[in-house]
Amino acid sequence: MRLSARLAIAGLTMVAGGSVASCSGAPGLAYASGAARPSPAASTATAGVPAGGQAAVSTAPAAPAGPHIEVVGAPRGVKAKAGILADAATGQVLWAKAGYAARPIASLTKVMTALVVIRAGSLDRKIKIPKGVLNYVAYYSGNGAGLVPGQVLTAGELLHALLLVSAADAAYTLAASYGPGMDAFVAKMNATARQLGLTHTYFTSPDGLPYPTAYSTYSTPAEMLRLGEVAMQFPAFRSIVDERFFSMKKGPGHGSYWWGNSNELIGRYPGAIGIKTGFTVIAGHCLLFEAVRGGRTLIGVVLGSPSTGPGAGAQDAARILNWGFSLKQSA
Repeated sequence: MRLSARLAIAGLTMVAGGSVASCSGAPGLAYASGAARPSPAASTATAGVPAGGQAAVSTAPAAPAGPHIEVVGAPRGVKAKAGILADAATGQVLWAKAGYAARPIASLTKVMTALVVIRAGSLDRKIKIPKGVLNYVAYYSGNGAGLVPGQVLTAGELLHALLLVSAADAAYTLAASYGPGMDAFVAKMNATARQLGLTHTYFTSPDGLPYPTAYSTYSTPAEMLRLGEVAMQFPAFRSIVDERFFSMKKGPGHGSYWWGNSNELIGRYPGAIGIKTGFTVIAGHCLLFEAVRGGRTLIGVVLGSPSTGPGAGAQDAARILNWGFSLKQSA
């Protein structure tokens, strides 16, 4: 049984608030050596997910089940302002640093955007790229996937752009179609957050760009962990965030595209299977991550890693995962 609905575990209480600040540190990460990444069949299998890909969403807390991990010490060298790590099979929280304080989450927001779209279904829906997308991305200096107004892509193809290159143009396009419109879509995001019990999470955009302020969209590490766990129950989501890249040849109604995964753990950290990066100047580098090694699945979040390079969140995540995988299970 996976974590799913267990963020009330271990008697930890979610606390709103907390300061938002940046920190500094040197870039560079020696990714750990270890077991090879699990096969796609092993890494994407999720209990309780129907064959059609629609995952049941439970919000009732459940007691941890399965082997207990003996926690000794804490991960060293973590520069993130906040974070959390849990065993995905049992729900046991192994480590937390300001894990229940609200902070800006940057493009981790797009996990909720993808969840709203996937739960709505019709990923084969053909969507015309709207004219306003170029001005939107330029105005907020967001990442783009190079989408061309007037071209037509499917919702599933746009999800690849959204989750791999963290494309604000894909978020804008999906919101316009599935809202329909930005305001209606953001309302659906916040309604889903309430349904999942994310009481210290709020969205003002489908992409995490600083609108109307850099602090307007926020969550806690614990609640982002919960959101990531729910999203990873959907095979369509899991299969995308585990990809190193996605390519499309030129076809009817669209040009060719190539999108690489911005998550530096994928393809470098043994066993990494997702999930999503994020960055703004105020939020710092953020990463929602999951990895499998030696039959153990760990899921975690870092918020506010130093703005020293695109891999800052991955550096912190690897340190945390190395420590987590080194822990022993009790008999």
